[in-house]
Amino acid sequence: MSRFWKWTLGIFLGLMLIAFAGLSFMAGSPKDVYGMVRYALPHMHRGKLRVGEDAPDVRLLALDGSNHFHLRERTGSRPLVVIFGSYT
Repeated sequence: MSRFWKWTLGIFLGLMLIAFAGLSFMAGSPKDVYGMVRYALPHMHRGKLRVGEDAPDVRLLALDGSNHFHLRERTGSRPLVVIFGSYT
């Protein structure tokens, strides 16, 4: 193997190690980085909605766990903000 390729491989592996360390710091642990790369990144995509457009109507499960409803039934023409998060 030539000297150029050894340096190129070394730099590439060093950058990969730095990226992994940075992601581990941001995600909390190496296990969380694996979960993020394995499950979250392949499913991330940009939506097609633009500012001022109506959001699509969705069918949601009620808190009782047995009934379903459409979002437009509850909001009508009023604005709605939906927050997805964990409160535990």
